[in-house]
Amino acid sequence: MSLVDVTGLRVDFGALRAVDGLSFRLEEGAALALVGESGSGKSTVASALLGLHRGTGARVEGSVEVAGTDVQRASDEELRRLRGGRAAMVFQDPLSSLDPYYAIGDQIAEVYRVHTRASRRAARARAVEVLDRVGIPDAARRSRSRPHEFSGGMRQRALIAMALACEPRLLIADEPTTALDVTVQAQVLDLLHTLREETGMGLLLVTHDVGVAAESVDEVLVMRHGRAVEHGPVAGVLGAPAEPYTRELLAAVPRLDAPRKASTAPEEVVLEATGLRREFGRGKRAVTAVDDVSLTLRRGETLGIVGESGSGKTTLGRMLVGLLEPTAGSLAFEGRPHTGVNPAVQMVFQDPVSSLNPRRSVGESIADPLRARGERQERRIRERVGELLERVGLEAGQYDRYPHEFSGGQRQRAGIARALAADPRVIVCDEPVSALDVTTQAHVVALLGELQRELGLALVFVAHDLAVVRQVSDRVAVMRRGRIVEEGPVAEVYESPRDPYTGQLLAAVPALDPEAAARRRARRRELAAA
Repeated sequence: MSLVDVTGLRVDFGALRAVDGLSFRLEEGAALALVGESGSGKSTVASALLGLHRGTGARVEGSVEVAGTDVQRASDEELRRLRGGRAAMVFQDPLSSLDPYYAIGDQIAEVYRVHTRASRRAARARAVEVLDRVGIPDAARRSRSRPHEFSGGMRQRALIAMALACEPRLLIADEPTTALDVTVQAQVLDLLHTLREETGMGLLLVTHDVGVAAESVDEVLVMRHGRAVEHGPVAGVLGAPAEPYTRELLAAVPRLDAPRKASTAPEEVVLEATGLRREFGRGKRAVTAVDDVSLTLRRGETLGIVGESGSGKTTLGRMLVGLLEPTAGSLAFEGRPHTGVNPAVQMVFQDPVSSLNPRRSVGESIADPLRARGERQERRIRERVGELLERVGLEAGQYDRYPHEFSGGQRQRAGIARALAADPRVIVCDEPVSALDVTTQAHVVALLGELQRELGLALVFVAHDLAVVRQVSDRVAVMRRGRIVEEGPVAEVYESPRDPYTGQLLAAVPALDPEAAARRRARRRELAAA
């Protein structure tokens, strides 16, 4: 009997068919990736395996068997025994999955007690044991920490520990590395691989990142519009895809060895930072987020800034825009000293859901910079916003729609339109594509490049995805612990990194070749053991 056996699965949300006749199997100890764009139905399938659509109003048809349980016919009690016991799920956002008020260890212990009836002491010991198993240092002490006291990578490890508490036969991981930088992503993927080897559990990985799939699984099932497009061994599907859609998906994946953007000729400097420093807190509790950073940005060029989470990238970007005042150092715009917010330097944020007011239409949000510049005629404002919407690939008639009515890629386009409304010379892009699937990501990157060429914009591209940065940048600065450890033309830095930290970042980028991924995983193990 297969660990997972899905036959003719259909899931409807009202008139929308999210999954349409999907069938697949997963054997004991095997690993399968569901890969596709946002809206392809991947996460809906993952939820169906645990019966999470029950009671939501969704209509689910077909046969779903998981670890010997007929999910469609199972009672509520049988589903409770399945969830967390024989099958466990790790979600994309650990902050929304963990209770902010309770210690991590207490939450894991509670899951263990529900399924095993163990004593509080035994459950507590089990929580410490699994936290240690997933690589949380000083697990006994850290088990008393609350979620906000963990980094993003450590929170994801804690979720994996919770999933492992009852030794499940199946682990379902829904976009487990989407918001993580490349080194932490590599650590989480290596952890999943090691746990599979040690426990023999099966893995169903849901991801829009084809590179993540290559690093982690035996088979790949490519989804589009709720249907299976292509299914087979990972080396075959990624190395010699049979279907045009799979080839399109692979072509959109940024690669370290892909053709690079043509470098711009030297132009006048539009933005210069000298000795920037930013501290948070005071006295002994002061934390230095950016430490003595100097850089220049020329008209028409793109400067990529890369580094792990906590390296100071976002803090630097916010200082360049004027949203944060430097503790020390200075900024100059077009050769003149400048402090405070500069309308000529705009920002595109990582999460357009947070940066667009949900109670106001997208058109009104885009119109804010126009009104700030003194425009009062509503007809002219609507005309200009309509032009900007069309310029970024949306429609002028979408002025009155609200952010929740747009897809993730469309919201990011609206964020770009809002930045353009101020007629900037510089745009600082803070992780503008990190939450997008590869095809949407490629469209947004292409849009930024097109706008740059047409308007002569200078771009600062802050990202943890080194492949994307290589694709779009002329020069790159590598940050670590608030400092720039290496800077230069992108080809030089990527092909001949001088700093060992840069080499570590490059070595952590997922490879589309499963054999190369295995070699790099082995190499990371050797370095970790040394």
